[in-house]
Amino acid sequence: MNYQEIIDKQQQFFNTNATKDISFRIKELKRLKNILKKNEASLYNAIYKDFKKSEFETYVTELSIIYHEIDLALVKVNKWAKKKKASTGLANLPGKSYIIPEPFGTVLVIGAWNYPYQLSLCPAIAAIAAGCTVVLKPSEVPSRTAAIMATLINQNFDPNFFKVIEGGVKETTELLNVKFDKIFFTGSVPVGKIIYQAAAKHLTPVTLELGGKSPAIITKDVNIDMTAKRLVWAKFLNAGQTCIAPDYVLVESSIKDKLLSSIKEHIEKSDYNVENHNYTQIINEKNFDRLNDMIDRDKVCIGGNVNKEERIIPPTVMKDVEFSDDVMQDEIFGPILPVLTFDTIEEAIKQVKNLSKPLSCYVFTKNNNVKKKVLNEISFGGGAINDAMMHFTEQTLPFGGVGNSGIGSYHGKYGFETFSHYKSVLQKPFWIEPNFKYSPYSDKKLNFLKRFIGL
Repeated sequence: MNYQEIIDKQQQFFNTNATKDISFRIKELKRLKNILKKNEASLYNAIYKDFKKSEFETYVTELSIIYHEIDLALVKVNKWAKKKKASTGLANLPGKSYIIPEPFGTVLVIGAWNYPYQLSLCPAIAAIAAGCTVVLKPSEVPSRTAAIMATLINQNFDPNFFKVIEGGVKETTELLNVKFDKIFFTGSVPVGKIIYQAAAKHLTPVTLELGGKSPAIITKDVNIDMTAKRLVWAKFLNAGQTCIAPDYVLVESSIKDKLLSSIKEHIEKSDYNVENHNYTQIINEKNFDRLNDMIDRDKVCIGGNVNKEERIIPPTVMKDVEFSDDVMQDEIFGPILPVLTFDTIEEAIKQVKNLSKPLSCYVFTKNNNVKKKVLNEISFGGGAINDAMMHFTEQTLPFGGVGNSGIGSYHGKYGFETFSHYKSVLQKPFWIEPNFKYSPYSDKKLNFLKRFIGL
């Protein structure tokens, strides 16, 4: 496939200015929603075949978020795309200043495998709302979901506007050799670095949605039952294959045993099982083996019995874990929860800060001083107080990382902004022009300027 030809045609179409028409963007967003709605059964079937994700969880964690993102854009895109007034300083009066949002142009969206519909289509929706043309490269790991997205989009959209390209490392590498106006990538830190390096050759701006070891810090004054209930749901949703899942727990020593007991109780209540439509397989054998190697059987207190043939790792909790253990060296991205302890909040914060900046951070506490201390001292992409992962559902909040966990953000208007350049304009009339900036210069002019403009 000639990728340069595809991009050239998209750039030619973009240069017709068709995508800058708000009515065009609205029409295409509606088209996408209608196509997805009509083909939900095929979408459910494909993802179940890839890693046994149920219809319920696919709707809740993927399609409903996509629909919500489209609906918000349909309502707000006119407002987002409007010229915005800005204040004008004395030096340029009686001029006026304003900012014009304009689409970057032709963009590449590279999706992730763990939520293959949502993490591919939500960035694409933001790009369409901003007025870009889009090349979407979904992850090849869940091959059936990639195939159904390619079929539905390539059969229903003009490829000069929206095109899906399937493939693996080879195809992605070839795509990165082509110059785009923007690249959006969701995935691992090592691959994010490769994307960043490739983009740098063309000075292409990037948004990187990566990951990291997201902590859940729990103090002794919490409601232990509710804390455990929320933690268990957040950690084991999608079998832990979630970039913002709590990667590890830091619990105050005095309540460790009570918390572990409550976690075990909620795991048992949830009865995680593919047949119960509340659990999934590990995506492939490579990831299964990686996760299995992380489990220190001597420290397992819940779970630990794996099924390699079915690629199932049940909810597994490890206690008495140290930061030097293997499970603490990399992001887990699976249903393994290490539990570590602390005696003072200062100690906990220091340990978290010794690691790379996480994508998320969760604090369970009733103590306002602890909450303020954690929020002020730990840098992270986003998070929650007394909950986990639910900040992702708020489209009024930007979603993204910091440092190793990512660059840039999206969701709602923040997605529109990610795919837009904000063009600054100063407009002045012809009827007046002070002479102070023109030669000949003098001390008198300089003194006046210092007093009047403050230079």
